Amino acid sequence: MTQHPAADPLVIAGRPFNSRLIVGTGKYPSFESMVAAHAASGTEMVTVAVRRVNLSNRSEPSLLDYIDTSRIFILPNTAACYTVDDAVRTARLGREAGLSNWVKLEVIGDERTLFPDNEALLEATRILVAEGFVVLPYTNDDPVMCRKLEDAGAAAVMPLGAPIGSGLGIQNPNNIRIIKEFAKVPVIVDAGVGTASDAAIAMELGADAVLMNTGIAGADDPVAMAEAMKLAVRAGRLAYKAGRIARRAYATASSPLEGVVGR
Repeated sequence: MTQHPAADPLVIAGRPFNSRLIVGTGKYPSFESMVAAHAASGTEMVTVAVRRVNLSNRSEPSLLDYIDTSRIFILPNTAACYTVDDAVRTARLGREAGLSNWVKLEVIGDERTLFPDNEALLEATRILVAEGFVVLPYTNDDPVMCRKLEDAGAAAVMPLGAPIGSGLGIQNPNNIRIIKEFAKVPVIVDAGVGTASDAAIAMELGADAVLMNTGIAGADDPVAMAEAMKLAVRAGRLAYKAGRIARRAYATASSPLEGVVGR
């Protein structure tokens, strides 16, 4: 019998989420299309870049006005931060503004590839965990760094599938598999997902969830793609739990040959 998502929740820092798809809030053609895509995705958590939200004057229109916080949890992120100080300051700003004490921590190390600066990321993680933040760091698909981030107190680790916004899909599947094997916190594949099959592959590898923005927001039809991603994440999770057949070099008959007349 197919298991309902509510019976298999994603749990981060003790908080359960029925959906294992986390989506972003940038790059949509309009706020209205974003709202519709969020609904179609079934997500229960969206990321919001603290630096791109008007926190000083709430009387003016804001991205936050278009998020139904009664059913969707806001995960502030430190997008566009290139130093430890910037990332820590931005996380503190989001908390002080009432967004959340959770943070998707990004410390970018290279402007062209947007790969993370892992040394700075680890330092910022330690600082924010000590200050009571629930830290979800965006990192390379490096099993050693993911272990260090977990040891530093990260509530989840978020290895990239491919560079941000590239749509290249999972470039190093074995790394994701190894990260999942050793992690004691949720593993969330973040960045690089371009279409539904990429999301399914991430989940089949054992990822606990997938986070994406451009793959949905940049699609010709964001709402349709959001629904496709929802179904792909569910299918990948079910396939992972079901257990795939072993790969073999040669064919294996679908029907047993024993007892067949004439053999």
